[in-house]
Amino acid sequence: MRGTAAPVIAWRYLISKKSHSAVGAISAVSICGMAVATAAIICVLSVFNGFRDVIASRLDAMSPDIMVTPAKGKVFSNPDSVAEVLSAMDGISLVMPSLTDNALAICGNREMPVTIKGVNMQSYRKLTALDSLLLSNSTEAEALSNSTEAEALSNGAEAGAEAKENAEAKAEAYLSIGAASGLASTPGQEMLLFTPRRIGRVNLSNPAASFITDSVTVADVFRTDQSEFDENLVIIDIDLARNLLQYDNEASALEILTDKKIASEKITTAIESKLCEKFIVKDRMQQQEMNFRMISIEKWVTFLLLFFILIIASFNVISSLSMLVIEKQKSISTLRAIGFSTRGIGSIFFWESIFVTSCGGIAGILLGVSLTLLQQHFGFIKLQGDPSTLTVASYPVILNPTDILVTLIPILAIGIATAFITAAFARSRSRATTGTITETC
Repeated sequence: MRGTAAPVIAWRYLISKKSHSAVGAISAVSICGMAVATAAIICVLSVFNGFRDVIASRLDAMSPDIMVTPAKGKVFSNPDSVAEVLSAMDGISLVMPSLTDNALAICGNREMPVTIKGVNMQSYRKLTALDSLLLSNSTEAEALSNSTEAEALSNGAEAGAEAKENAEAKAEAYLSIGAASGLASTPGQEMLLFTPRRIGRVNLSNPAASFITDSVTVADVFRTDQSEFDENLVIIDIDLARNLLQYDNEASALEILTDKKIASEKITTAIESKLCEKFIVKDRMQQQEMNFRMISIEKWVTFLLLFFILIIASFNVISSLSMLVIEKQKSISTLRAIGFSTRGIGSIFFWESIFVTSCGGIAGILLGVSLTLLQQHFGFIKLQGDPSTLTVASYPVILNPTDILVTLIPILAIGIATAFITAAFARSRSRATTGTITETC
């Protein structure tokens, strides 16, 4: 009976009016401290989830569902035969070879090193969202066009109009926003691509013969808001890329579009078993493993820092409960007189600590969840800058139930630790009270 009475007495101590207002105020402050620290953990973890989702959504636009690359070397032979084998597997909708390497691009009086990616444009449009990323009809493309055309005129370049007339006769290239800005090029202009010869000797008397050159027409400019794709990428036809790089039918990767009804992990495992160890198979997340790993590391390092703040907030709980023990000294004497043991007195304040920590933790979780959902659906907190130029206008947040469970773990640990400390202090005060009564008698 006394064991079941301890939580009831502890709850009455929690909700009863304190004889000293300072004790009640300190208890309220300690509960608020726990609530604020807990809410901060929920909100911060949700922000990292939001940024991770933003990056993942950008990767959906240009990254294939699954990419197969050679385990050794830069390229592999007979990609069409491998693609034919993979296309026959369940859950695979499209397999496209691609060839990626470095080159030098020259447009007018501008030149810069670029990464050329050779693809089958018809398949690439199905595999990625390239068409939705083109800037042909956007205000940004118009501004880029105005600035680059003005610079071309100032430098005496007159090839733009001629390139537009011959656009249909030349191979086309799609430039990333970084490559277009660096080369000051606009759709319709002619651009030269240079690659060093892989086969043959270098002729020192004619260094230009050491390069393979071809011209392309800038078809359009795209922007993904991902530095990996926007920095210097130039997309061309795979036959042109093979000609520039002196390959016959080799490819550097196979890019795969999967059926969304089947889990990507299941298809990846099936491809790995089919191709053995000659190839490396990566799903969309594994292709950007470094970016997601950095976000994950930052997320949990921040969680640890907030966890230490939560520990500091728990000191207020210990101090307020210690003052409550002192305030309830007469009540402790009464409980001892009616037969409560020292352990029983400790259990009362053990439950008192659990209740205080639980109130702070639950209040913090409710507060954090409420703030996160409000931001997630209404976006009250905006990012600084011009909204028209920002990818995301407000702080992206996504509430993950797993984060709530993870937050509960330190709250429970702190609650149990503070409960044992408070119970030990209450037992020591109970023994002191018993000794004083004995001496008086």
